[in-house]
Amino acid sequence: MYTNMSLDLETERGPEPSADIVAPRLLHEAVVDRLRDMIVHGELGPGTKLNERVLCTALGTSRTPLREALKYLASEGLVDLLPNRGAIVAPLDPGRVKQVFAVMGALEALAGDLACRNASDADINEIRALHYQMLAHHARGQLAGYFRLNQEIHLKLVEVSGNEPLASIYRSLNAHARRARYMANLSQERWDQAVQEHEDILDALVRRDGATLQGILRDHLANKLVLVMEALGAREATHDPDD
Repeated sequence: MYTNMSLDLETERGPEPSADIVAPRLLHEAVVDRLRDMIVHGELGPGTKLNERVLCTALGTSRTPLREALKYLASEGLVDLLPNRGAIVAPLDPGRVKQVFAVMGALEALAGDLACRNASDADINEIRALHYQMLAHHARGQLAGYFRLNQEIHLKLVEVSGNEPLASIYRSLNAHARRARYMANLSQERWDQAVQEHEDILDALVRRDGATLQGILRDHLANKLVLVMEALGAREATHDPDD
């Protein structure tokens, strides 16, 4: 579940982290990846105020790559930049989540059908390998590792569809949906169900049964949406505006 790390919004003045006490400076891309993971995995919950000095120390970086990372994550919809007030983790809007999932469900269904027609045997074998790696993380109860491979599988399915405009639109929308998709696996029951759905996805792909894969992928995302809405509702019910 989302934790409420209270990182004060103000960009406090202070010395940059010393190289003697923090890890080597991360490249811009690594800062983006780490900060994105912190948001997606709930280490930084929606509405959390982001303190540059605290984050620089936590990430072992300086303010310039951190600010560039915040701008990039704002373009993905994960961060809100507030004029003269710094940045916060963007809230999750249930209405927006529903709209994005509706479009992504249609895109994934189309991609599944096209993948069955256009994917090479090597493409399918790569997806099969990712699937078994994902299962290993599930067996060990490693949600973060599982989710990373889960995302790789969905992106690979779209990429092997052979339709670049579809893949481009999907990648853009997935940046907005990633947090919500992670939330859908926070219960063991739902996580186990998702694994079974992925077994069915792989089976349909191997058989190149486009019609069946379309339906499985559409239902897979619809099931996620139900769980996301429940999680968002529970969060709103327990949120204290005075926190």
